[in-house]
Amino acid sequence: MTKKFVFEEAVARLEEIVDLLSRGDAPLDESLALFEEGTGLIKKCGEALDKAEQKVELLIKSQDGPVTAPFDGEDEQ
Repeated sequence: MTKKFVFEEAVARLEEIVDLLSRGDAPLDESLALFEEGTGLIKKCGEALDKAEQKVELLIKSQDGPVTAPFDGEDEQ
């Protein structure tokens, strides 16, 4: 079973990874695994932030009040 992505938990884990890598005392294999985990978390966090930004933009663009509609990637003009 896959654990649900929680942005705040991902950021906290990224902070742990940065701390561990900054020390420089982890073996190469462990450092590479941490780096790989970190890059995956960065990607997921970026995607979550993009989705949040798109939702905010949709809410702001709505002239009839807040709307909850899926973002289709096209600009409204």
